[in-house]
Amino acid sequence: MPRVEFDVNSGVSPERFIGALTDFSPARADVWPNIDAEHLKVHEVGADSADVTEGSSLAGGVWERNRYDWSTPGTVRVETIESNTWRPGSSWLYQVTPAGTGSHIHVTVDRRPASLKGRLIAVLLVLGGRRVLRGATEEVLRKLEQSG
Repeated sequence: MPRVEFDVNSGVSPERFIGALTDFSPARADVWPNIDAEHLKVHEVGADSADVTEGSSLAGGVWERNRYDWSTPGTVRVETIESNTWRPGSSWLYQVTPAGTGSHIHVTVDRRPASLKGRLIAVLLVLGGRRVLRGATEEVLRKLEQSG
């Protein structure tokens, strides 16, 4: 079970970053590089939680149905309910704190492969996941900074 952790500092405010994490509008696919519009399906959104299926065409199609929870201030937890790649209980945890005029973001990714495709991607996560996932998060932050 690969576990990847990394930190990113940004000029984007914690509220803005958490807002992007919890925006399930069609614009989501434009902001997050690992989400394709055709894989995005919003099942339910509440005041501090959501049930969403999302994914990408990566590796012939990777999707997961996730339960988002942002009821704890500064924290967004994303837990896999169902997936063609990851077992239930796989997760992302974003801990976002103020840092000057921006934010410090600590990300923890726990992946539990559920298929051969998941096992292959898990090997890639072990080898270079931190760099790739951090780069994807930095890309999101650049988009947020550029959009003002």
